[in-house]
Amino acid sequence: MAGLIKREDIDEVRQRTDIREVVEGYVTLKVAGLGSYKGLCPFHDERSPSFTVRPQVGRYHCFGCGEDGDVISFVQKLDHTSFSESVEKLAARIGYELRYEDGGSGPNREDIGRRQRLLDAHKVADEFFRAQLLTPGAAEGRNFLHGRGFDRAAAEQFGVGYAPQGWDSLLKHLRGRGYTDAELKLTGMFSEGGRGIYDRFRGRLIWPIRDIAGDTIGFGARKLYEDDQGPKYLNTPETALYKKSQVLYGIDLAKRNIAKDRQLVVVEGYTDVMACHLAGIPTAVATCGTAFGTEHIKIARRLLSDDGSGGEVIFTFDGDAAGQKAALRAFEEDQRFVAQTYVAVEPGGADPCELRQAKGDSAVRDLIGTRRPLFEFAIRAALKRHNLDTVEGRIAALRESAPVVAQIRDAGIRPAYARELAGWLGMPVEEVSRAVGAATKRAAQGPGPSGAAPVQARAQGAGYGAGAGAGAAPGVAPLPPSAVLPSYNRPDPRDPVATMERQALEVALQEPGMLEGETWQRFSEARFSTPAYLAVHQAIRATGLASAGDPVRWVEQLLQEVPEPLRPLVSELAVVPLPASTAEAVQRYCRDILARLFELQITRVKADKMGQLQRLDAAADPEAFQRLNRELMALEVERRSLRSDG
Repeated sequence: MAGLIKREDIDEVRQRTDIREVVEGYVTLKVAGLGSYKGLCPFHDERSPSFTVRPQVGRYHCFGCGEDGDVISFVQKLDHTSFSESVEKLAARIGYELRYEDGGSGPNREDIGRRQRLLDAHKVADEFFRAQLLTPGAAEGRNFLHGRGFDRAAAEQFGVGYAPQGWDSLLKHLRGRGYTDAELKLTGMFSEGGRGIYDRFRGRLIWPIRDIAGDTIGFGARKLYEDDQGPKYLNTPETALYKKSQVLYGIDLAKRNIAKDRQLVVVEGYTDVMACHLAGIPTAVATCGTAFGTEHIKIARRLLSDDGSGGEVIFTFDGDAAGQKAALRAFEEDQRFVAQTYVAVEPGGADPCELRQAKGDSAVRDLIGTRRPLFEFAIRAALKRHNLDTVEGRIAALRESAPVVAQIRDAGIRPAYARELAGWLGMPVEEVSRAVGAATKRAAQGPGPSGAAPVQARAQGAGYGAGAGAGAAPGVAPLPPSAVLPSYNRPDPRDPVATMERQALEVALQEPGMLEGETWQRFSEARFSTPAYLAVHQAIRATGLASAGDPVRWVEQLLQEVPEPLRPLVSELAVVPLPASTAEAVQRYCRDILARLFELQITRVKADKMGQLQRLDAAADPEAFQRLNRELMALEVERRSLRSDG
């Protein structure tokens, strides 16, 4: 039984993991001040680096697009894994054993070890196949690639390899690396006969099939020789790693572009994926020996952030009967998407690989560019099944196609396609509209599509700057849709008071040790006038200094304390590089900033007391007059002391 990971273990993984090491697996970072690192943002295109990581507080923030978070959210977003999967991945990385609530359990050490062993075997096999492609015996494989327009660089980019024609080439190689036959049987890379196990893939071109994290979990093999009695394509069978209904070839290469461009292109084969990527369509993936189904849709929705805010899924199919059938099968799953679904079919029936061979890269891009809505394709397919030259045929076609039009999710487009359908049928628009309306009512009265996930619009707070809309932290109940969040406008950077308050908060978040003792009392009593900074200051006061010795936990607690729209601001304040290059310079800078904050507070208090003094009748209340003068003198002494200390 899978349970919730204990909160203290989540915190432990977050604190023990070096966020810089994890981020550097995806982004090249360079030093950007003491304790800060900067690189090109992986979440949006940019030429100048604005993505900042501060390991001391365990946070990252992009000052270009506003993306922010901790090491767990970074893995979630880049690997497109769930929160629990990301924590488990990071825990395995540092060798930390997680505990689960409610008697539940996650993967045990034995399972983790077995899975890692299988992954390692696939990695070794992947390297073996790729090396074999360069040998003299792989000439036929290289010729196949060349004949389809793929050079050596393309083969290396996609990890294409070659399985030698012998019966035990890979078997000997893996045995030599210490793998037992019992382990190798579990990989799916071997078949078993009367004399034991032998290579499943022999004399074939090999494509590594990788999961979304980039780990090789299986292989696809293409027949090269006439005497090969096997199928044209042979894939890894179902194993503990490889579930074909959950696998999309090329997803490891395409995932970032899919998420960035909000586009997923589904093609039919490995060479089609290669052709699309090389032609400038880096969002292409392919199913592996099965139809695009429910589990694939889950992956697509997660990558596309399929939440009603756009995105498109484009299916390419051969123009033959099988391709048409596949397109209609895809349309049956259309209601599971919020993204718009399209179909791109080359009139001559060529697939992307053939199209690239015959007409070049631009032809592949044009094919995707001339996509048609999938529901239009389904309507026209329905019409082809009837003789529209007869009254009976037109009526039958209307009965079949009206429910298709009724399924169009965009109510604004639906009437337009009803008019299009009337034209294709040669029938009055009113008659067709009535049929579509009746089909729409029937659909509304019946049950929704099986397994379709309800789509809820995300409640957007008033938001703070570019990073608004950060999701609630795990375990924290989201606000109800009716909740009204306060509005926090981004402070004017030209306002010297706002700038002073911001700098003080940067110091507090990044160097909380500077707030100990009397300094904490002064900081707590300081008055912040900028609403956004005031809210952060209040969160700091409410959190206290109990966990300030652990900057990662300190910032995490503050994130839970501030209003949700301000969480990106807290991340921003926690990672922005302080203008100092040595530890001593940081200390001097922090003392100076805090002294200026306290001096600003003294100036405000003095102004209040001066006002009181001017309103006071000294003759009527000499005692109050003298007290105010003494307080003003004491404040001035304190102000000069702060300035001299600074």
